Amino acid sequence: MRLICRPSLRIVLFLLAARFPVFAQDQPKHVDVAAIAARPDDVSSIDGIMKAFYEVISGPKGQARQWARDRTLYISDIRFVAMSEDEHGKPVAQIASHQQFVDYGDPELVGKGFFEKEIHRVTQRFGNIVHVFSTYESRRAADGPLIARGINSVELFWDGKRWWIAANTWDDERPDNPIPQQYLP
Repeated sequence: MRLICRPSLRIVLFLLAARFPVFAQDQPKHVDVAAIAARPDDVSSIDGIMKAFYEVISGPKGQARQWARDRTLYISDIRFVAMSEDEHGKPVAQIASHQQFVDYGDPELVGKGFFEKEIHRVTQRFGNIVHVFSTYESRRAADGPLIARGINSVELFWDGKRWWIAANTWDDERPDNPIPQQYLP
């Protein structure tokens, strides 16, 4: 599947999408995600929501991911879009709901471990809408070798009480798709 890359969750979607044609194969085991209230620190600022965005999917092998906390960051019908390329270099968009992302990503993230962190951010704001280009690095262990880098394109809005993530699209760095200097630290 974070289809997923959000190992970054973003990376998880990408890695899984590359291995499994979009939901055409066997369906993954359903992962129940409890409905909980958002943590005020997670949703009261752009920094807070972006910090939580990466924390919820990161952890060592065998550690459950914070899917309930993750769900509180997004609007109810969020879509994750993991960009990749097919064997001919043609762009492919893997699109998932939050539940699909969780169901496909959980075995990979928990089974192998996954840590994703933001290394640079470019934020553009107009009124109550924000676009964030968040450059990430992904690893299987917190201090392990780099397995991927890329950019999350995150759309957010402020509803007068809290921040919401309305969409997340990402693409991994590849030899033919290097991260531009302006998006690196």
